Amino acid sequence: MTNSFYDLKAISLKGKETSMADFKGKVILVVNTASKCGFTPQLEGLEALYKKYKDQGLVILGFPCNQFANQEPGDEKSIEGGCMLNYGVTFKMFSKIDVNGENEHPVYTWLKSQKKGKGTFGNKIKWNFTKFLLDRNGEVIGRYGSIVTPAKLEAEILKLL
Repeated sequence: MTNSFYDLKAISLKGKETSMADFKGKVILVVNTASKCGFTPQLEGLEALYKKYKDQGLVILGFPCNQFANQEPGDEKSIEGGCMLNYGVTFKMFSKIDVNGENEHPVYTWLKSQKKGKGTFGNKIKWNFTKFLLDRNGEVIGRYGSIVTPAKLEAEILKLL
């Protein structure tokens, strides 16, 4: 496994390979998203944070995932449409991935190795809208569950900006 977040790559929602090295020197919030989840309105809060702080160096990376109660059944085009139309998302969104199991994306393998989960699920991502906050050096500063709203992360983000 890689030692650095910046060594990883992912495919954008538009099908373009993106290196995490593109985000070097930025404060990064990584979130697994779903468009049919009770937490989906958090997209609005994530977008508000992004708009407020992107010029100061905040990047938000959304990774759609269908591993929790089939809450992201659509393809990339429908995911993009839902995020844009319903929540005005302009932050970076990636192609649908797995965040747990044998097909889990390397970004999530690395993130989970840096900050272990709490409770009976151990290191697994428990649900949609789990968040990882990385500092400008690509170090994972915090891991936050679904119930932690984007607004509750604002103070932590400000410390890193």
